[in-house]
Amino acid sequence: MTNQQNSGSEPAAQDMSPEEIQAVIDRILAKDVPAKNAAAADGSRADSKGVLGKAQAISQLAEEHSTFDGDQQDLEERRALRRTAGLSTELEDVTEVEYRQLRLERVVLAGLWSEGTLADAENSLRELAALAETAGSEVLDGLVQRRAKPDPGTFLGAGKALELKDVVMSTGADTVVVDAELAPSQRRGLEDIVKVKVIDRTALILDIFAQHAKSREGKAQVELAQLEYLLPRLRGWGESMSRQAGGQVGGAGAGMGSRGPGETKIELDRRRIRTRMAKLRREIAAMKPARETKRANRRRNEVPSVAIAGYTNAGKSSLLNRLTDAGVLVENALFATLDPTVRKAETSDGVGYTLADTVGFVRSLPTQLVEAFRSTLEEVADADLILHVVDVSHPDPEGQIAAVRSVFAEVDARKVPEIIVLNKADAADPFVVERLKQREPRHVVVSARTGEGIAELLAAISESIPRPNVKMQLLVPYHRGDLISKLHDSDAEILSLDHEEGGTRAVVMVREGLAAELESFSTDD
Repeated sequence: MTNQQNSGSEPAAQDMSPEEIQAVIDRILAKDVPAKNAAAADGSRADSKGVLGKAQAISQLAEEHSTFDGDQQDLEERRALRRTAGLSTELEDVTEVEYRQLRLERVVLAGLWSEGTLADAENSLRELAALAETAGSEVLDGLVQRRAKPDPGTFLGAGKALELKDVVMSTGADTVVVDAELAPSQRRGLEDIVKVKVIDRTALILDIFAQHAKSREGKAQVELAQLEYLLPRLRGWGESMSRQAGGQVGGAGAGMGSRGPGETKIELDRRRIRTRMAKLRREIAAMKPARETKRANRRRNEVPSVAIAGYTNAGKSSLLNRLTDAGVLVENALFATLDPTVRKAETSDGVGYTLADTVGFVRSLPTQLVEAFRSTLEEVADADLILHVVDVSHPDPEGQIAAVRSVFAEVDARKVPEIIVLNKADAADPFVVERLKQREPRHVVVSARTGEGIAELLAAISESIPRPNVKMQLLVPYHRGDLISKLHDSDAEILSLDHEEGGTRAVVMVREGLAAELESFSTDD
């Protein structure tokens, strides 16, 4: 990683250690070995892990799937077309957007260290590198600037923006990705200096969502979020693209007061975007009743619901596959699955419940996505229990927990009971696992890949979900075998069952709805 600060300069070559010199040589030879020299907070040199290479937000495990993940046919379809770097014969000065989208983009990352520690800033940039890799780009370099607050004109400041331009030119990058949400003026100002395309963290996340959305509802939600992001960032060609309506000619008939520049191209684009957004909102609103009807059926049948939520790439889909053999797509990438999946499960004593896999969260999740996916995130708010999956092998699991809980607050899910599932324990530091166990009283340590702790997690779910709360003593005639069959279903918990001459005598715990149906067979005094 190249670390830029306001105070201090790069160390002289004679002060560098042999390892640091070798790292610089490796970078020049375009090997995937990050530089190891980084500046400390006080301007002195200090050793620090580089940002480049395989991003830490993506798991380092060699085995991506377990036998519980099924055939993974969706993953084969997703990987059927892959872009390969280094095959282009184009010149380096390709500027047409259509051509740039067809080749593997080479990006340089840029971020600010305005609060927290240097490790926090580097972890955030590593996560941005993982997002860029998931979007299909090649990360070449990363820069972090020590600055109290962003520059209102160019985000990094004019001087540091010129240094970023030098890095872009030396690496041959065609895109700069900024680890923040840029104002439209900041993006234009930075693009004018670095002379390549500049996108921010929000646009990168929206691009990944657009790639991975599969269902009709998911595609509509992502398009709505993208249009909301694009609307204030449109750039037009000014009056040269205007539509004039002067005089009485051409059948316009507008007359006096209508002469002038008329409606410009950018105004026309904005109007079309607003019209499209209104149509998408109507479509999403029309899809919402179907999801609400399914939830209402579960509530009417009093089936407990458990939502699997957590940070992206924490292992939510792998955990659902381990618990229910759902066969949901599992990929070592961020935001691999966006569409919620609901599967039926059952406790060891026969009480049924549903497990719902939800979209993953991330730091600074764009507000446009939270609003667009609100109907999907309602699965979390309406659940009886949340399994909050945490990747304990990540460098900052506490930061992941805080980011997910901030989204819980936005969708009114903070009051739902929560179990912290410390996943990927087989690849985690035992000290980190113990630290999180002390921090979170309701926790279960598991590994969805190896199956470690799954039995303990099932027991915790069984204890936490709402259970039948009406105790009844019944004598059911033998010709009403349908009632006995219903007692064996998920609506009841059988405490004892005896067969007598007059029928089947049972002591059961049932829910209120079934209790009314069984009232005529009750023998309670």
